[in-house]
Amino acid sequence: MSHPHTRTGRIILRPISSPKLGFPMPQAKPAASASVTLERWLDIWMEKDIEPCRADTTINGYDSIIHNHIRPALGNVRLADLTPELVNGYYQWLAEEKGLSPNTIRKHHVLLHTALKSAFRQGVIPANPIQRATPPRATTVEVSYYTPARLAQLLQLVKGDPLEVPVWLACFLGLRRSEILGLRWRDVDLSSGQISVRWVRTTVGYRVVEKPPKTADSCRTLSIAALDDLLELLQELQDKRIQDGMPCGPDNFLLLDSVGRPLHPNLMSAAFAAFIQRNNLVPITFHGLRHTFASMANSARVPMYQISRAMGHSSPNITQRIYTHLFDQTHGEVLAAVADIVKAGSTPLTSA
Repeated sequence: MSHPHTRTGRIILRPISSPKLGFPMPQAKPAASASVTLERWLDIWMEKDIEPCRADTTINGYDSIIHNHIRPALGNVRLADLTPELVNGYYQWLAEEKGLSPNTIRKHHVLLHTALKSAFRQGVIPANPIQRATPPRATTVEVSYYTPARLAQLLQLVKGDPLEVPVWLACFLGLRRSEILGLRWRDVDLSSGQISVRWVRTTVGYRVVEKPPKTADSCRTLSIAALDDLLELLQELQDKRIQDGMPCGPDNFLLLDSVGRPLHPNLMSAAFAAFIQRNNLVPITFHGLRHTFASMANSARVPMYQISRAMGHSSPNITQRIYTHLFDQTHGEVLAAVADIVKAGSTPLTSA
C-alpha cells in the first residue's frame, strides 16, 4: 500500500514504511511440494510433528516402521505419484513377503495416513491418497491368562523367588510391567495399605526410559489394605533391603538387581519366561498376569467401570475391547442360568 502525494497536479505514490512490531517476524521457509519423495516427507513430518511432542517409545516405533519397511518399499516414490493402488500393494507385500499380521499392517496404515494428512493440510498434496487405501481388517487377539487353579500353582512355586513380589503385583493389582518397575518406596504406604502408580520404567530398544504414565487415568492409587499376604511380602522386602544394606530410601525403586541397580525391564521378562519353562507351567507372558487379574475381577462380577479404573484404562470401552473374548465367557453362564429357569418353568403340572 502507498500514500498519495500531489505535486504540480500529479499524484506521486510513496511507500509507507512497515510499522515496527514488538516481536520478530517469522522467517519464510521454502514450502515442500508434491515432487518430494515419501522418504523425504516422512523425515520432515517426524522432525516437525512427531519428535517435539511424542514419547520416546512412540518415536522409536515410528522410526522402526519407516526404516525397516516404508523406505525400502516406497521411499523413492514422489508424493505426487503415490496412489491408493500402490499403497494397497505395499500392504499386500507386508502380509505375503514380510509375514506381518493384519493388526501390525494397520499400524503402518495409521502412520501413513497421519503423515499424508499433514501434507494435505499444508497444501503439499491435493488429497490424501491413504484415505482411499484399504488396509486389512483388524483381528481380535485372544489374551492368555491363568485359571485360579493354575494361578495358585504359580504362587506356590514362586515363593521365595525374586519374582514373587512382581508376580503378586501383576496378579492381584493388574499392574503393567512398566508400572511395577516404576514403583519407588515413596509410592508404597504400608501403614495405610496403599500403592500409588506415578511413574513407569520401560524400554526403547534396550535403552530404559523413565517417565510419567502415558495417560492421566494410568496414574492411580490402589488399596492393598485387604491383601495381607501382599503387605507382608512388601514389608519383608523392605526389611531385607535394610538388613542387606541395599538402597531402600523413598526415591529408590522397589525392584533392584543383585548389585542394587534398578532392574532392567527385559531382564525381568526373560527371568519370568525362564521360570515358567523351568517349572513346566502352562506358557504365559508376564503381561498375561495382568490379563489374569482382569479375568478374576470379571468372574467376581466386579462392574466393568471399576475394573477399568483399577487397570488404569481411560474408559470401560477400552477394557471391554481388549478383553472381549475373556468377558464374553460370562455370557455362557448367563445363558445357562436362563436355560435352567426355562426348564424349571416348563415342568408339566400334574392334573388335579
